[in-house]
Amino acid sequence: MNAKSIFTRAASVALLALATPLLAAGDVGLVNQLSGNVSYTSGKETAKASAFMKVREGDKFSVPAGAQVRVVYFQNGRQESFSGPAGFTAGAQQSTVQSGAQPQVVTLPAGVSQKIAQTPELIQIARLGRSGGVAVRGTGREARLNPQQQAEVRQAKETYKKLRAQSAADDITPELYLYSVLQDNLLYNDMKPVVDDMARRQPGNADITAMLEYVKAKTSAPAKQ
Repeated sequence: MNAKSIFTRAASVALLALATPLLAAGDVGLVNQLSGNVSYTSGKETAKASAFMKVREGDKFSVPAGAQVRVVYFQNGRQESFSGPAGFTAGAQQSTVQSGAQPQVVTLPAGVSQKIAQTPELIQIARLGRSGGVAVRGTGREARLNPQQQAEVRQAKETYKKLRAQSAADDITPELYLYSVLQDNLLYNDMKPVVDDMARRQPGNADITAMLEYVKAKTSAPAKQ
């Protein structure tokens, strides 16, 4: 590995260190899709829910008429979609419905929910990298993967295809999963079409724009000295 590759990896590690811990105590899931004015109560605090926020056991959600929210649980890959009016409380592995209809439930493939859990940190890394910080422009050669890493990436791409085939057109969960695996392996060139696809599926999403600009910087030629 040359000096530039080593520095690139060191920069990525530094960005990860600046990001918040992946799973704080009590984190059980993630809001991976949301529309409308959904609110939640955590402890004594009530606030507006947001896409890609972590969910803690005991959080109570209120989903008004016309709104929708989807939660994926990390431990078992259970994904629940609620349409308002509805109210539910997050548990360790699934929600308890207080009002409204039962959610639509699907189970994500093994390992997907753990990668989806990284989404808030991936967004933060993108924002830090886009704004300068310790990010380096351009990556030189693609990262050299060992056989185990190569197998992980191949498996992730196969899983992505299956997820994409069964997901709605505007659902970017499959892309977030694949993006996470590629980021873990510093495969920025492979990340570019993935984030481009996310931007097409959800135009105007500020988080995706940050990721798009981050990957663009990583895949552009470094400035000549």
